[in-house]
Amino acid sequence: MARIEHFNNPNAPKPNSIVVAVTVFVQDEQGRVLLIQRTDNGLWALPGGAQDFGEYIAETAVRETREETGIEVEVTGVVGIYTNPNHVVEYSDGEVRQQFSICFLGRYVAGEPTTSDESSAVRWVAETELDDLSIHPSMRLRIDHGFEHRNQPYIG
Repeated sequence: MARIEHFNNPNAPKPNSIVVAVTVFVQDEQGRVLLIQRTDNGLWALPGGAQDFGEYIAETAVRETREETGIEVEVTGVVGIYTNPNHVVEYSDGEVRQQFSICFLGRYVAGEPTTSDESSAVRWVAETELDDLSIHPSMRLRIDHGFEHRNQPYIG
């Protein structure tokens, strides 16, 4: 399903749903962050996705990371909560979703980067390489916050 990100766009369609979603900021022993290249829009992003019924939100973070990257993680904290009403995602099926995402801090447990139906590429990326990748501004904010190792989660 195709998706279009609208960010601070006054002509964006009005949202018709809010879905609890997660992203996960996890680093390897060299301090690189785990990123995927999304198959639906080609942008680089933290792994993540929507919560399923019957699932604790931290379980969502672990499951989505495993499904999209092949990497097992343990949730160790929260980078931030991202709810910008000026960021909506328009899907080809007519859904227009207002952003609601909790970005978790994860600890690498095991596994090798592996692609999936949702990720055409998976790799560990150094902070100095981020400017060379196509990353949506709202995703870049989460990544930057993850690298800052804040004392308190971002709420915005």
